[in-house]
Amino acid sequence: MKKTWILITILLISVLAFSACSKQNSDTKDATDVNETETKTDANNKTEADDKTEDTTVVENADDENQTADAALTIIYESEEGPIEVPADPKRIVVLNSFVSGSVMAFDTDIVGVDSWAMANPRYAPFLEEAVEVSDQGLEKIIELNPDLIIAAPTNNNIDKLKQIAPTVVYTYGKVDYLTQILEVGKLLNRGEEAQAWIDDFKARAQKAGEDVKAVIGDEATISVVESFEKQLYVFGDNWGRGTEIIYQEMKLNMPEKVKEMALEAGYYALSPEVLPEYAGDYVIFSKNASADNSFQETETYQNIPAVKNNRVFEFDAAEFYFNDPITLDYQLQAFTDYLLGSE
Repeated sequence: MKKTWILITILLISVLAFSACSKQNSDTKDATDVNETETKTDANNKTEADDKTEDTTVVENADDENQTADAALTIIYESEEGPIEVPADPKRIVVLNSFVSGSVMAFDTDIVGVDSWAMANPRYAPFLEEAVEVSDQGLEKIIELNPDLIIAAPTNNNIDKLKQIAPTVVYTYGKVDYLTQILEVGKLLNRGEEAQAWIDDFKARAQKAGEDVKAVIGDEATISVVESFEKQLYVFGDNWGRGTEIIYQEMKLNMPEKVKEMALEAGYYALSPEVLPEYAGDYVIFSKNASADNSFQETETYQNIPAVKNNRVFEFDAAEFYFNDPITLDYQLQAFTDYLLGSE
């Protein structure tokens, strides 16, 4: 009997020990599972956080790139009215200032509208095939063109309203010399280096042509620039288009004294046909308006001018001759060189 109780006691102790071990193993397994779960959760959370950080960085970088791209789309141009933000590469330009129209065209830009003076210039026609005529009074038409840049003159109407349509830059004729004006237009269009290269080349060509011309006509020969407009005649100084910049500034040919006295400072001088002989040089450049009254050419007064008698009057279409932009200047320089070198 005693042995039986001993066996029962041993068996009971074994069962209790086994149960305790099983519970410990279960607790250990549960703890391990919990640790593994926590580790995986932490890892997942870290991955998600890293992904969010990476996404945020990508977004921030994209924002930075967009800001840089936006900044590259515009430039700050120092206009005569102060700094103005303009497109770095304008695609739809409206030019209401005719004396800079040719400069804008010369830099191979996209013009969608010009004024009547520019539209009437045969030299500009190849550059304006897709452009239309506009005016400072026709704001609705300008709005329809959706310009990204407008170039105006201080004499234009509605400048404040134009500025509400698109960035508007104003140029005053004669505020700077003609070559600086070309450079300024180049800067506005983000083509400053191209403009300067053209200027340097033009000056070299014009000055060389002047030397060649003087070798033919002589150092003392005088030349005047005359234009007919409506019922009036005009003579010009050295900075009023019509080739005056080339003849007097670059070629350094001589201006008649009477022209110098009356037109040099003002830029131009109006006169009657009766006194034209007093202003005519040994050579005459005649900027002729076909619509003007040119009947004076049939008068004895005109026919007796030495330059007329010696066949030294060179006529040009005034519509092609008004301005002093690269397109016009290149044309004038070649024409003057051909005419003057072939005059003797």
